[in-house]
Amino acid sequence: MRVLKYKKTDRARNKGQKRHAQNSERVKLHVSTGDTVKVVRGDDRGHVGKVIRVYRKTGRVVVEGANFVKRHRKAKTAEEQGGIVSFEAPIHSSNVMLLDPKSDAPTRTRRRIDTDGTKERLSVKSGEAIPRVR
Repeated sequence: MRVLKYKKTDRARNKGQKRHAQNSERVKLHVSTGDTVKVVRGDDRGHVGKVIRVYRKTGRVVVEGANFVKRHRKAKTAEEQGGIVSFEAPIHSSNVMLLDPKSDAPTRTRRRIDTDGTKERLSVKSGEAIPRVR
């Protein structure tokens, strides 16, 4: 006797699982929280600030003092005050560059693995190590 199999629903389920796997992947970024970066594209071009937050799913970062946006907020309680709130919005990570620790100029990075197995970020311009701030 043949086993009943609903191919249409099975196919749809596999399609959803594949899409979920792609969407839930983390993006590898060249910056991390606490790094000093310079904005190289957009309205805030030239602004230097620290990375406050990193969104690894979307590949975006929040830079201190850059990309301010305003939102109208309604008061949720009677004591709370509503109004216009401004905050830093995320910027795509490709629009920021790490600063060279020696010359404070924007630089690309390379990786070096030491003899003890620790990974280290190097500045392409000066060859100096860029310490990770954690």
